[in-house]
Amino acid sequence: MNGDLTMSISRREFTRIGCRVIIGAAAGTAIIESIVKNSLASEDKKGEYDWNEHYWGFVVDTTKCIGCGRCANACKLENHVPFDEHLYRTWVERYRVLKKEEVKIDSPNGGIDGFTNDIPKEDIKKAFYVPKLCNHCDHPPCVQVCPVGATYLTEDGVVLIDYDYCIGCRYCIQGCPYGARYFLAEETPHHKPHSVLGGGVADKCTWCYHRITKGLLPACVQACPAGARIFGDLKDPDSAVNKILDKERINVLKPDLGTRPKAYYIGLDREVR
Repeated sequence: MNGDLTMSISRREFTRIGCRVIIGAAAGTAIIESIVKNSLASEDKKGEYDWNEHYWGFVVDTTKCIGCGRCANACKLENHVPFDEHLYRTWVERYRVLKKEEVKIDSPNGGIDGFTNDIPKEDIKKAFYVPKLCNHCDHPPCVQVCPVGATYLTEDGVVLIDYDYCIGCRYCIQGCPYGARYFLAEETPHHKPHSVLGGGVADKCTWCYHRITKGLLPACVQACPAGARIFGDLKDPDSAVNKILDKERINVLKPDLGTRPKAYYIGLDREVR
Protein backbone atom coordinates (compact mmCIF):
# COMPACT_ATOMS: atom_id res chain seq x y z
CA MET A 1 0.00 0.00 0.00
CA ASN A 2 1.44 3.35 -1.06
CA GLY A 3 1.25 6.63 0.81
CA ASP A 4 2.26 8.12 4.14
CA LEU A 5 0.61 7.51 7.51
CA THR A 6 -1.92 10.30 7.04
CA MET A 7 -3.18 8.80 3.78
CA SER A 8 -3.39 5.32 5.32
CA ILE A 9 -5.51 6.55 8.21
CA SER A 10 -7.81 8.37 5.81
CA ARG A 11 -8.32 5.26 3.72
CA ARG A 12 -8.95 3.04 6.69
CA GLU A 13 -11.44 5.47 8.17
CA PHE A 14 -13.16 5.74 4.79
CA THR A 15 -13.54 2.02 4.35
CA ARG A 16 -14.96 1.55 7.85
CA ILE A 17 -18.02 3.63 7.03
CA GLY A 18 -21.09 1.54 7.74
CA CYS A 19 -24.80 2.08 7.28
CA ARG A 20 -28.09 0.35 7.77
CA VAL A 21 -28.58 -1.79 4.68
CA ILE A 22 -31.60 -2.27 2.48
CA ILE A 23 -31.34 -4.92 -0.21
CA GLY A 24 -33.69 -6.27 -2.83
CA ALA A 25 -34.92 -9.84 -2.69
CA ALA A 26 -35.04 -9.94 -6.49
CA ALA A 27 -35.71 -7.78 -9.52
CA GLY A 28 -39.40 -7.04 -9.67
CA THR A 29 -40.00 -7.96 -6.00
CA ALA A 30 -40.47 -5.71 -3.00
CA ILE A 31 -37.39 -4.31 -1.28
CA ILE A 32 -36.93 -6.01 2.05
CA GLU A 33 -34.91 -5.07 5.09
CA SER A 34 -31.66 -6.99 5.25
CA ILE A 35 -31.38 -9.47 8.12
CA VAL A 36 -27.77 -10.46 8.38
CA LYS A 37 -26.15 -13.28 10.30
CA ASN A 38 -22.49 -12.94 11.10
CA SER A 39 -20.81 -15.93 9.46
CA LEU A 40 -17.33 -14.43 9.60
CA ALA A 41 -14.92 -13.94 12.50
CA SER A 42 -16.85 -12.99 15.62
CA GLU A 43 -13.78 -11.26 17.02
CA ASP A 44 -14.31 -8.40 14.59
CA LYS A 45 -17.49 -7.45 16.42
CA LYS A 46 -15.65 -6.93 19.67
CA GLY A 47 -13.19 -4.30 18.64
CA GLU A 48 -11.45 -2.52 15.84
CA TYR A 49 -10.97 -4.37 12.58
CA ASP A 50 -7.38 -5.52 11.99
CA TRP A 51 -6.72 -6.09 8.32
CA ASN A 52 -3.54 -8.00 9.12
CA GLU A 53 -5.66 -10.81 10.58
CA HIS A 54 -7.51 -11.57 7.33
CA TYR A 55 -6.99 -12.27 3.65
CA TRP A 56 -10.25 -12.49 1.77
CA GLY A 57 -11.26 -14.77 -1.10
CA PHE A 58 -14.38 -15.31 -3.20
CA VAL A 59 -15.75 -18.45 -4.87
CA VAL A 60 -18.34 -18.53 -7.66
CA ASP A 61 -20.00 -21.89 -8.31
CA THR A 62 -21.29 -21.69 -11.87
CA THR A 63 -22.96 -25.08 -11.50
CA LYS A 64 -25.38 -23.53 -8.98
CA CYS A 65 -26.06 -20.13 -10.57
CA ILE A 66 -29.66 -19.90 -11.81
CA GLY A 67 -29.36 -16.48 -13.46
CA CYS A 68 -31.96 -14.83 -11.21
CA GLY A 69 -30.03 -11.54 -10.98
CA ARG A 70 -30.66 -11.05 -7.26
CA CYS A 71 -26.94 -10.58 -6.68
CA ALA A 72 -26.64 -7.72 -9.17
CA ASN A 73 -29.81 -6.09 -7.86
CA ALA A 74 -28.69 -6.30 -4.23
CA CYS A 75 -25.28 -4.91 -5.18
CA LYS A 76 -26.77 -1.83 -6.83
CA LEU A 77 -29.00 -1.14 -3.86
CA GLU A 78 -26.26 -1.72 -1.31
CA ASN A 79 -23.59 0.35 -3.05
CA HIS A 80 -25.74 3.10 -4.57
CA VAL A 81 -24.90 2.17 -8.15
CA PRO A 82 -27.28 4.09 -10.45
CA PHE A 83 -30.11 1.92 -11.77
CA ASP A 84 -30.75 4.15 -14.77
CA GLU A 85 -27.29 3.52 -16.23
CA HIS A 86 -25.53 0.39 -17.49
CA LEU A 87 -23.06 0.37 -14.60
CA TYR A 88 -22.44 -2.77 -12.55
CA ARG A 89 -20.12 -3.78 -9.75
CA THR A 90 -21.23 -7.35 -10.36
CA TRP A 91 -23.26 -8.83 -13.17
CA VAL A 92 -24.37 -12.19 -14.58
CA GLU A 93 -23.50 -13.37 -18.08
CA ARG A 94 -25.40 -16.09 -19.92
CA TYR A 95 -23.43 -18.38 -22.22
CA ARG A 96 -25.27 -20.41 -24.84
CA VAL A 97 -23.31 -22.83 -27.00
CA LEU A 98 -25.26 -23.62 -30.14
CA LYS A 99 -25.13 -26.96 -31.89
CA LYS A 100 -23.27 -25.31 -34.75
CA GLU A 101 -20.58 -24.43 -32.11
CA GLU A 102 -21.37 -20.73 -32.14
CA VAL A 103 -21.27 -19.13 -28.68
CA LYS A 104 -23.83 -16.49 -27.73
CA ILE A 105 -23.07 -14.30 -24.69
CA ASP A 106 -25.51 -11.81 -23.22
CA SER A 107 -26.13 -9.94 -19.98
CA PRO A 108 -29.23 -7.73 -20.36
CA ASN A 109 -29.19 -5.10 -17.63
CA GLY A 110 -26.48 -7.08 -15.87
CA GLY A 111 -28.90 -9.98 -15.45
CA ILE A 112 -31.06 -8.02 -13.00
CA ASP A 113 -34.23 -8.47 -15.05
CA GLY A 114 -33.57 -12.11 -15.90
CA PHE A 115 -33.10 -13.61 -19.35
CA THR A 116 -35.46 -14.25 -22.26
CA ASN A 117 -35.41 -17.40 -24.40
CA ASP A 118 -34.94 -15.94 -27.87
CA ILE A 119 -33.23 -19.02 -29.36
CA PRO A 120 -35.12 -22.29 -29.95
CA LYS A 121 -34.20 -24.85 -27.34
CA GLU A 122 -33.42 -27.46 -29.97
CA ASP A 123 -30.65 -25.23 -31.38
CA ILE A 124 -28.81 -25.00 -28.05
CA LYS A 125 -26.16 -27.54 -27.14
CA LYS A 126 -25.65 -26.22 -23.62
CA ALA A 127 -26.32 -23.06 -21.59
CA PHE A 128 -25.04 -21.75 -18.27
CA TYR A 129 -24.61 -18.57 -16.23
CA VAL A 130 -21.36 -16.97 -15.07
CA PRO A 131 -21.46 -14.25 -12.40
CA LYS A 132 -18.61 -11.75 -12.73
CA LEU A 133 -17.11 -9.09 -10.48
CA CYS A 134 -13.78 -7.54 -9.57
CA ASN A 135 -11.24 -10.33 -9.13
CA HIS A 136 -9.22 -8.48 -6.46
CA CYS A 137 -5.98 -9.69 -7.97
CA ASP A 138 -2.78 -10.19 -6.01
CA HIS A 139 -1.02 -8.46 -8.93
CA PRO A 140 -3.67 -5.92 -10.02
CA PRO A 141 -2.93 -4.09 -13.29
CA CYS A 142 -5.28 -1.29 -12.20
CA VAL A 143 -3.00 -0.43 -9.29
CA GLN A 144 0.04 -0.37 -11.54
CA VAL A 145 -1.44 2.10 -14.03
CA CYS A 146 -3.03 4.56 -11.57
CA PRO A 147 -0.88 7.72 -11.80
CA VAL A 148 -1.87 9.11 -8.38
CA GLY A 149 -2.09 6.01 -6.19
CA ALA A 150 -5.86 6.29 -5.79
CA THR A 151 -6.39 2.58 -6.38
CA TYR A 152 -4.52 0.29 -4.03
CA LEU A 153 -4.30 -3.22 -2.58
CA THR A 154 -5.10 -3.49 1.12
CA GLU A 155 -3.28 -5.70 3.60
CA ASP A 156 -6.28 -8.04 3.67
CA GLY A 157 -6.22 -8.55 -0.09
CA VAL A 158 -8.94 -6.21 -1.34
CA VAL A 159 -8.41 -3.72 -4.16
CA LEU A 160 -10.00 -0.38 -3.26
CA ILE A 161 -10.28 3.12 -4.67
CA ASP A 162 -9.67 6.24 -2.60
CA TYR A 163 -12.26 8.56 -4.16
CA ASP A 164 -10.63 11.59 -2.56
CA TYR A 165 -7.49 10.92 -4.61
CA CYS A 166 -9.05 9.63 -7.84
CA ILE A 167 -8.76 12.18 -10.65
CA GLY A 168 -11.03 10.34 -13.08
CA CYS A 169 -8.33 9.68 -15.69
CA ARG A 170 -9.84 6.24 -16.52
CA TYR A 171 -6.43 4.54 -16.81
CA CYS A 172 -7.51 1.86 -14.36
CA ILE A 173 -10.69 1.22 -16.35
CA GLN A 174 -8.62 0.61 -19.46
CA GLY A 175 -6.04 -1.42 -17.52
CA CYS A 176 -8.50 -3.91 -16.00
CA PRO A 177 -8.52 -7.05 -18.18
CA TYR A 178 -11.83 -8.22 -16.65
CA GLY A 179 -13.98 -5.20 -17.52
CA ALA A 180 -14.78 -4.81 -13.82
CA ARG A 181 -14.42 -1.02 -13.58
CA TYR A 182 -16.60 1.83 -14.78
CA PHE A 183 -16.69 5.61 -14.68
CA LEU A 184 -19.14 7.16 -12.21
CA ALA A 185 -20.01 10.75 -12.99
CA GLU A 186 -22.81 11.45 -10.54
CA GLU A 187 -22.76 11.97 -6.80
CA THR A 188 -23.66 9.08 -4.52
CA PRO A 189 -23.76 8.72 -0.72
CA HIS A 190 -20.26 7.22 -0.95
CA HIS A 191 -18.50 9.91 -2.95
CA LYS A 192 -18.79 13.15 -4.86
CA PRO A 193 -17.41 13.71 -8.38
CA HIS A 194 -14.26 15.79 -8.66
CA SER A 195 -13.71 18.71 -11.01
CA VAL A 196 -10.36 17.31 -12.13
CA LEU A 197 -10.38 16.13 -15.76
CA GLY A 198 -14.04 16.93 -16.16
CA GLY A 199 -15.40 15.35 -12.98
CA GLY A 200 -16.25 11.82 -11.92
CA VAL A 201 -14.35 8.90 -10.44
CA ALA A 202 -13.61 5.27 -11.23
CA ASP A 203 -15.71 2.72 -9.36
CA LYS A 204 -15.97 -1.06 -9.01
CA CYS A 205 -16.78 -3.97 -6.72
CA THR A 206 -15.15 -3.73 -3.29
CA TRP A 207 -16.53 -7.05 -1.95
CA CYS A 208 -18.66 -4.69 0.18
CA TYR A 209 -15.62 -3.71 2.22
CA HIS A 210 -17.75 -1.59 4.54
CA ARG A 211 -19.64 -4.79 5.41
CA ILE A 212 -16.89 -7.41 5.64
CA THR A 213 -14.82 -5.24 8.00
CA LYS A 214 -17.80 -5.38 10.36
CA GLY A 215 -18.17 -9.15 10.16
CA LEU A 216 -20.93 -9.19 7.53
CA LEU A 217 -21.12 -10.89 4.15
CA PRO A 218 -21.04 -9.01 0.83
CA ALA A 219 -24.56 -8.11 -0.27
CA CYS A 220 -24.40 -10.31 -3.38
CA VAL A 221 -23.42 -13.36 -1.32
CA GLN A 222 -26.22 -12.81 1.13
CA ALA A 223 -28.79 -12.30 -1.65
CA CYS A 224 -27.92 -15.41 -3.68
CA PRO A 225 -30.71 -18.00 -3.18
CA ALA A 226 -28.73 -20.87 -4.70
CA GLY A 227 -25.48 -20.61 -2.76
CA ALA A 228 -23.52 -19.87 -5.92
CA ARG A 229 -21.44 -17.16 -4.24
CA ILE A 230 -19.20 -17.98 -1.30
CA PHE A 231 -17.01 -15.54 0.60
CA GLY A 232 -14.45 -16.19 3.29
CA ASP A 233 -11.09 -15.70 4.92
CA LEU A 234 -8.16 -17.42 3.22
CA LYS A 235 -6.21 -17.18 6.48
CA ASP A 236 -8.82 -19.27 8.24
CA PRO A 237 -8.34 -22.99 7.41
CA ASP A 238 -11.94 -23.67 8.45
CA SER A 239 -13.52 -20.99 6.25
CA ALA A 240 -16.01 -22.06 3.57
CA VAL A 241 -13.73 -20.72 0.85
CA ASN A 242 -10.69 -22.70 2.02
CA LYS A 243 -12.73 -25.89 2.30
CA ILE A 244 -13.85 -25.46 -1.29
CA LEU A 245 -10.34 -24.71 -2.53
CA ASP A 246 -9.08 -27.86 -0.76
CA LYS A 247 -11.55 -30.27 -2.34
CA GLU A 248 -12.93 -28.73 -5.54
CA ARG A 249 -11.37 -28.28 -8.94
CA ILE A 250 -11.29 -24.53 -9.43
CA ASN A 251 -10.27 -22.09 -12.14
CA VAL A 252 -9.72 -18.36 -12.47
CA LEU A 253 -10.49 -16.03 -15.33
CA LYS A 254 -7.64 -15.33 -17.76
CA PRO A 255 -4.95 -17.17 -15.77
CA ASP A 256 -2.37 -16.49 -18.49
CA LEU A 257 -2.23 -12.82 -17.51
CA GLY A 258 -0.52 -13.57 -14.20
CA THR A 259 -2.77 -11.25 -12.19
CA ARG A 260 -3.44 -13.99 -9.60
CA PRO A 261 -7.16 -13.36 -9.05
CA LYS A 262 -8.78 -14.17 -5.72
CA ALA A 263 -12.15 -14.79 -7.36
CA TYR A 264 -12.21 -18.56 -7.94
CA TYR A 265 -14.67 -20.43 -10.15
CA ILE A 266 -16.16 -23.91 -9.91
CA GLY A 267 -17.34 -25.51 -13.15
CA LEU A 268 -15.90 -22.84 -15.44
CA ASP A 269 -16.45 -23.93 -19.07
CA ARG A 270 -13.79 -23.39 -21.69
CA GLU A 271 -16.12 -21.03 -23.60
CA VAL A 272 -16.00 -18.42 -20.84
CA ARG A 273 -14.01 -15.33 -21.69
